[in-house]
Amino acid sequence: MAGPPPHRCTPLLAVALGWLCSSVALAQTPPPAEPAPPAPGSVSVRATSEGISLHSADNALLLKLRGYVQLDGRFFESRADRPGATTLLIRRARPLLEGTLFSLFDFRLLVDFAANVPPLWDAYLEFRPRKEVRVRVGRFRPPVGLERSQSGIHTLFIERALPTDLVPNRDVGVMVHGELKDGVVSYALGAFNGTADGASADTNLDDSFDLAARVFAHPFRALGLSSLSGLGLGIAASRGSQFGSASTTGEAPLRSMGQQTFFIFRTGNGLGETVVAHGPHVRWSPQGYLYLGPLGAMAEYVSSTQEVNLGEQHARLRFESWQASASYVLFGGKAAYDGVKPTEPFGASADGWGAVEVGARMSELRVDPDAFPVYADPTRAARKAHGWGAVANWYLNNNVRVATSYDHTEYEGGAVDGARLPESVVMSRFQVSW
Repeated sequence: MAGPPPHRCTPLLAVALGWLCSSVALAQTPPPAEPAPPAPGSVSVRATSEGISLHSADNALLLKLRGYVQLDGRFFESRADRPGATTLLIRRARPLLEGTLFSLFDFRLLVDFAANVPPLWDAYLEFRPRKEVRVRVGRFRPPVGLERSQSGIHTLFIERALPTDLVPNRDVGVMVHGELKDGVVSYALGAFNGTADGASADTNLDDSFDLAARVFAHPFRALGLSSLSGLGLGIAASRGSQFGSASTTGEAPLRSMGQQTFFIFRTGNGLGETVVAHGPHVRWSPQGYLYLGPLGAMAEYVSSTQEVNLGEQHARLRFESWQASASYVLFGGKAAYDGVKPTEPFGASADGWGAVEVGARMSELRVDPDAFPVYADPTRAARKAHGWGAVANWYLNNNVRVATSYDHTEYEGGAVDGARLPESVVMSRFQVSW
């Protein structure tokens, strides 16, 4: 006997129960969450062509890892009486750590791993409540030389011109600086330990301090003339007193563009045979530049007057130097004080050729005639150096630069038979910065 037929409601009941269970499960499942804002204390990391940066969620804390490396070649053509070595060298290898603390304090730490150079270059903290007033404390460049104030990755030529021999390099001090009227006028005023021309200092060896000041203006920015906004004019000065000793004379040698010494004071055994700084040291420097589209020009003059002793003899000696340079960007960018930025970079994800720039300059340095023959040996120290040079720069992108320069320098004096032989040097540079 056949069993009873299936109940017709059973499939419908199963479907209904399944739908009910699914509805309950969906009701209990939370909806997809929206992206949560960064939690307090979280850190964001970003890598760009300008380096690696880490910043807090509120951007109050910022840390940047940057740096640059320069591989140079120097090839001397002339037979100098003390010839420079034709060589390849790591000119600079500088990692840079900088950042911002609590949106008010900036810091910078720059070191150098190249051979035969000081390890520490910049180490300072800056309080910046307003762009008009900033206070910097630590080790940094005193505000005197125009080309010296440029970063080593942005200078037109591979090596700076002769006026840089007469301005301080790095010093420890405190400085107030800022910009007024949206950059129309900038100023700087600082007190420093004091250092010899072209040199750096870490400590104060003579219990006296240098005052340094600079005022720089872009006059046409105030008039709204954008075509001439790249014209800048300024004047800088420093005044202090240096008192050297037989071991630390307070005087530094003068170097050519090929980094060869062409002037040095007399040295010997003890103070009676060694020239030392002894008294006021005054520098002043009118300076300016013009950047107009692809055209760039820079000029500066530096006068440095230092009182010196040699035993019982005393003199006030004045050194003078000037330089003038001009550049033109053939294609791919505009001339600027802080370097050419290619508009069509060369790289894996770009199809441009970067930017190409050519330039030329003239430079001269004169030593006070009263330095000879008592304070300097005329057979070893030149009375004057004057030269000219040309350069070509290829900026592949914002990170890579290839450069070649030629500098020719002639001298008056500095050799037994009269004039030191001219120096001609071809230099090349491969530079990577980030």
